[in-house]
Amino acid sequence: MPNPVTALDAATKLPLPFLLTPQQGEAARTLLSYVVGLPLPSPDAQLLAVVVAIRAARGGVGNLTGTDLRALKLTDPHQAVAALRSLGWQVPDSLVDGDPDIPVAVTVPDLVNETAHPLPFGKLMRSRVSGWTTRTMAAKPVRKTSSASRLAALILAAHSSTTLYGELPPDMPEDCRAATPDLLGKGFLSELSGDRYRLDPAVRHLAGRLHEHADQGETERPARRVAERPQVSPSEWAQWKAQAGAALRRHAEAVEYCPVCALPLEQVASAFMTPIAPVPTPRQVRVAYGAWKEAHPDRGPLAAQFTVAFRTEHGHGPSYSQLCTGLAWDLPRSLRTFVVCRLLANEWLTDTAPVPWTLRPGTAAQAHGIVLPSRTPQTAR
Repeated sequence: MPNPVTALDAATKLPLPFLLTPQQGEAARTLLSYVVGLPLPSPDAQLLAVVVAIRAARGGVGNLTGTDLRALKLTDPHQAVAALRSLGWQVPDSLVDGDPDIPVAVTVPDLVNETAHPLPFGKLMRSRVSGWTTRTMAAKPVRKTSSASRLAALILAAHSSTTLYGELPPDMPEDCRAATPDLLGKGFLSELSGDRYRLDPAVRHLAGRLHEHADQGETERPARRVAERPQVSPSEWAQWKAQAGAALRRHAEAVEYCPVCALPLEQVASAFMTPIAPVPTPRQVRVAYGAWKEAHPDRGPLAAQFTVAFRTEHGHGPSYSQLCTGLAWDLPRSLRTFVVCRLLANEWLTDTAPVPWTLRPGTAAQAHGIVLPSRTPQTAR
């Protein structure tokens, strides 16, 4: 077993959690597609339109200040405002020339209509996507770049998967496409080959979590497929919960109604009702694990610390997939399962098998001060 590192060391290396759920990532892509589909003449105008549109997504009116406008670092703010006005957007002069600290209401006629609304976002969805746009444009690799580069960063982040791979969308503006190589040089991207790219791990938390069918990061596949779980109907799920103990039912509903995971009901129900039986680990998986663990000497403390952060945000533990994805461990399913099993065997993690979503720090982690918030090192010992 590798020499353990302190909990503080593990925390400093822990990847940031994703800002968006897959559903919120889809909303971010909808926002960007709406903006790039507008007849706007420049990346300056498009970048300003992104900010105005997400703030006006509910009700058609968004508030901005002159300070917000200056923070966008547009080459020509007057020209950008004029471009929005040419679409019928009602942008007061005071946004550019007035008191920079006084909010100004900008009206977007397309977003006032209740029917055929191009951005049908709820309150939480709008807030999450708005925060994501701000954080992405302010990311260290792009904050001092051109409007085209920052708009490209938004598009590339939104179209990347949980393992950071993505493909340039067909509607990507030409100015942004031309700026993409600059993002590789700045460290926003770690790979770029034709239309395929990969976000740098430093900005992985900005990924829009596009469906994994676009992800080609897993080059190794399991030797045999895991059998599909049978479909569970809502009535069967309700009956199972009615018969479960109070603690198990509370845990199941914490996963079912988790707003961060936002998992499909059938996925949660089948995981609780029909656990997958363990299967023998092929030799090639054990060989692959030996090479992988040499490259990840801090895997135990990192995994335990991640479960603490995950539980704080979600109210339940991560699945095997969520643990490995959150730590940017890009592994095929068979190796991913074996990695977590070794962490359990070495007591860096523990769980309440066969109940899913129960991973938490084990005794080895507790001995190094990595414990759940409700527990202290004294009680852990």
